[in-house]
Amino acid sequence: MRSRLQDPGQLVPELAAVGPALFQVTGNGSVPRSTISLIQLRAGQIVGSTYLTALHAGNLRKAGESEDRINAVATWQDAPNFSDAERAALALVDAVLRPAAHGERVPDDLYARVAEHYSETAIATLAMAIGQVNFFVPLALIGKPIPGMPPQQQWSSR
Repeated sequence: MRSRLQDPGQLVPELAAVGPALFQVTGNGSVPRSTISLIQLRAGQIVGSTYLTALHAGNLRKAGESEDRINAVATWQDAPNFSDAERAALALVDAVLRPAAHGERVPDDLYARVAEHYSETAIATLAMAIGQVNFFVPLALIGKPIPGMPPQQQWSSR
């Protein structure tokens, strides 16, 4: 199995500064790291990226998250595994990444539900966490890195 692209970090060296900066933004402490990882896993599922789904599921496993919770992310709406705050965050990522049948993607009632659990700083952090994973979606879908491989082996060498 080969990726379509060589390592984007080698092709575009400036990329090396972006990943750590985005990780720092989402790691400001206003949202638990586990919640950040849950919404990033959900984002990978929504956009249909095996690579991003495997990456974020692996990150959750390394952090000690249970298989039950990891597996339940795809069906979070009716799974009993999540707190109300986590459900609000998962609803937010679904709303941002899925087109609404009508009206706003993030309606006022959803924003109010999220605001019940998160400060404005935390809501901005949630938005950045969704943006962080979406920054890498084009590379994952176009470049097709190899899921489950260490970073230095995910990309083909030419």
